[in-house]
Amino acid sequence: MGGRRVTGRTVSALHSAADLKRFHSLLQSYMDKKGLRSTDQRRLIVDLFFHANGHVSIEELLADVRVRDARIGYATVYRTLKLLAECGIAYERSFGDGVARYELADEFSHHHDHLICIECGGITEFQEPRIEQLQDEIAKRHRFDLRRHKHELYGVCAKCSKR
Repeated sequence: MGGRRVTGRTVSALHSAADLKRFHSLLQSYMDKKGLRSTDQRRLIVDLFFHANGHVSIEELLADVRVRDARIGYATVYRTLKLLAECGIAYERSFGDGVARYELADEFSHHHDHLICIECGGITEFQEPRIEQLQDEIAKRHRFDLRRHKHELYGVCAKCSKR
């Protein structure tokens, strides 16, 4: 598969300065509870992640981070993304290609689902109220307390279909 492209809405476009301040506050509270320090390296990684578009892999974020600080290594980026996932700010996503990607958690961003192209690896985010309504109806019918879900559709995008 080729490199990822993300179409649809971008995460950073949906978040205000107030949202980002809240994310930082949640992270700091979690780190305080765990007795973790807020280092310059960790802050840089977190800031770049919060401003990343779509779904970012460790390698993609590392490349962005190293533009600003070449001393930061893979393990530091990995541990920081795992920390964000542990505290509920980020979700780790896998789209069937063996690469973990991270995005801001749905509780903090607008819920969306994914169309994943099996040819080029592109990810299109979408929102469909009818799907959400149907899922809620199914959960209610089965007396199931639905907390969250992820919906991924795999196929071939329009661009790849033309090839």
